[in-house]
Formats: sequence, structure tokens, C-alpha cells
Amino acid sequence: MNTICIAVIVGSLRRDSLNRKLAEALFKLAPSDFSFSSVKIDDLPLYNQDDDDHQAAAVLRVKSQIQSAQGLLFVTPEYNRSIPGVLKNVIDHASRPYGQSVWGGKPAGVLGASVGTIGTALAQQHLRNILAYLDVSTMGQPEAFIHAKEGFFDAEGHIGAASLAFAQKWMDHYVTWVRMHVTPSPTEVS
Repeated sequence: MNTICIAVIVGSLRRDSLNRKLAEALFKLAPSDFSFSSVKIDDLPLYNQDDDDHQAAAVLRVKSQIQSAQGLLFVTPEYNRSIPGVLKNVIDHASRPYGQSVWGGKPAGVLGASVGTIGTALAQQHLRNILAYLDVSTMGQPEAFIHAKEGFFDAEGHIGAASLAFAQKWMDHYVTWVRMHVTPSPTEVS
């Protein structure tokens, strides 16, 4: 059995990020042939087209990590009814220079958590619009606009009992989505 590598982009730099916590809790719901690698984005410079010909080492590292992944998982908060600037920054860096995007053709899942009752609905919609332009195959259903209220996470950081079935259903659909889009290696086909 080959491992399917997923690059995880959390759109928050906050130390106690709900979305980082959500991502880590979701990893535990995936099958054993899925591995998750968080993409470090806090050291990226602000995107500047003048730097396209001489991208920083941190940018090249991020692009390599995304390029080598078979799938993507975006877990994002919502800032001012859209995606956080740090998330847009990594998207821009990894899509440039023009014609050298590492995003295209990869299957992705998008979700997010917030203490607000609408979860991250608008941020997710904006992110889906951007990903569509970048040729990322984004899972449409089920959507997950998570209201991270008391009890959503248990004391160990797992998804709480009241939300576990929903989270597992989301992960099961995501796994199926990724498997549908991942091309088997020649050794798997023979």
C-alpha cells in the first residue's frame, strides 16, 4: 500500500489557532495510508512580483512541499469576511512565476472553524474561487462551516463526541475525493 501525501495549509499563524487544532484532530480520522504534512508559511516574505526570478529559500521550500504532495487540505479562519492575508500570500507565492504554479491538478478539501456561528463560510467561498482559477479540484460536498463552541474539542484535542460523526463523514468524503484524483503509480497498476 502506497502512502498518499497531503500538504496541509492552515491559514492562521496564531499559536492557539482553532484551525491548526482542527487540522490536527482531522489527521486522526484519516486512514493509515494518508500522511499529512503541515506547510510552514510564517517565514514567507510578502509576495512581490519583482522577486519571481529569485524566489526566497522559504518560497522554494513551500513550492517543493506542495509539488510533491498528491493532495491538499486547506483549514482556514475567516478574517473580515474573507481569507487571511497569510493564506493569500502562500497561494500567490506557489502560483508564480506565471506558468509555474504548483497548485494545478491537485485534489483539495477546504474547511474551517470559528467561534462565530457562520463558521468560515465566506472565507471558504473566496478560497474556492481562487482555487478554481488555479485548477485545483476542490471537493464540493460535504461543506464544513464549523462553529467551534464549547465541547467541539475534547480535553485531548480530539473532535468531541457531539461532532465526531460529522467530522468523520467529512474526512471519509475527502479521502474518497483524493483517491478519485490520484493517479496510481505503475507498480500499483501491474
